[in-house]
Amino acid sequence: MGLLLKCEHVGFGYENQDAVLDVNLEVNEGDYICIVGENGSGKSTLMKGILGLLKPTSGRIEYSEELKKAGIGYLPQQTDAQKDFPATVFEVVISGCLGKRGSRPFYSMKEKKEARANLDRLGIRDLEKSCFRELSGGQKQRVLIARALCATDKLLILDEPITGLDPSAILDFYQLIRKLNQEEKVAILMVSHDMANIVHQGGKILQMRQKPLFWGTMKEYVKSEIAHSFLGREELATLGHRCGVPMQKDGIRKMQKPEMGSETDSETKQHLKDRNAEKFPFSIRSFVLDVPVSFVLP
Repeated sequence: MGLLLKCEHVGFGYENQDAVLDVNLEVNEGDYICIVGENGSGKSTLMKGILGLLKPTSGRIEYSEELKKAGIGYLPQQTDAQKDFPATVFEVVISGCLGKRGSRPFYSMKEKKEARANLDRLGIRDLEKSCFRELSGGQKQRVLIARALCATDKLLILDEPITGLDPSAILDFYQLIRKLNQEEKVAILMVSHDMANIVHQGGKILQMRQKPLFWGTMKEYVKSEIAHSFLGREELATLGHRCGVPMQKDGIRKMQKPEMGSETDSETKQHLKDRNAEKFPFSIRSFVLDVPVSFVLP
């Protein structure tokens, strides 16, 4: 699989406040990467930096020529403005082609065909003429994914995509994303608090608290001391069972402690020490449907 982007010791900040520090991350074709962490840990800031909405305060991000050409599809958190957007499903989906349309006043037949192909791809062709704001939460997410796929099918960035969805819609969403990733090799970079479900998706996990606390596979994460400090007992036991990690009688996994003096060990101690520390007081703007979902990379 080819490399799509690479972060090297990258950092981001707001008004002289460091929000993200020293992130090393590679995203390859077909990757499924989940980013987790407490509120204010820098997850969304890192996403905005990767999208090119923030300039790095340190380090650098390298994009492949293929990704520069294709762009990145972005599915933001749903806001009230999104939920009540007065447009048809087709109008929302084809707006993902805005970056391709350029200065042309109308969409081309090719772009209209692509929009309808993505409606078919997401199983929502029958909703083409429906009003977006009248759809269910799960249907809206399918529409927004189709919109993002009109922008690119190389890399999708999803920011808390299951917020406000009912359990049935959440299951449907994960099945859809898994299909796009496994069958069509669309790379997924997702910010989520939903540990109970993302463990099923495989791939890798990045846990943030201003800087990375953990980077590795889901199975490695469940065995780590970082997971022990971040997750509740029942949640950890459930994840361990699903990942096939041996359990002790009380339901807690048999932990594999990092070597004393290692970088992971020192990060863990600092995290445990600062767990209740005050969060960084910066705000993050919300994105609505009139913001492009395809980002031109430098």
